[in-house]
Amino acid sequence: MRYCALILAVVGAATAARAQDAIPDLRGTWSGKGKVIVFGGHAHHPGVRPDSPPTVRDIEMTLLVEGQDGRLAWGRSSSANADTKEPFAWAMSSDNKSIIGSDTDGSFRITLLAPDRMEKCYTHNGLSPSKSIVAGCYQMERVRK
Repeated sequence: MRYCALILAVVGAATAARAQDAIPDLRGTWSGKGKVIVFGGHAHHPGVRPDSPPTVRDIEMTLLVEGQDGRLAWGRSSSANADTKEPFAWAMSSDNKSIIGSDTDGSFRITLLAPDRMEKCYTHNGLSPSKSIVAGCYQMERVRK
């Protein structure tokens, strides 16, 4: 009886380890709303002058993850203010939850919270053509059709 329990425990642990090793499929559309701090103006934050003091703004973003090859994913992002379809590239760490990435003027730090939910943090510095500085974190959900 003890031997069977030991075998079941080992098989269960091996199955759980394999399930943890499964790389999540990120493809699809993700949507989220949140707040960001902005210095200056940007396509996603219109109407803010470059010399304005820092402004807290609401933002509604959509990410379309068009492709994935293992832990690498890519796609395009847009906001309710600007349908820029800005390309991005992401890389997922071996924990299958942490993602870093970049687009044309900024960086992502993403944590997968559930199969269809992530916390996306995004920043860009004043070196972009707009000279704006942006930082914000908020949750995004996968859009189910």
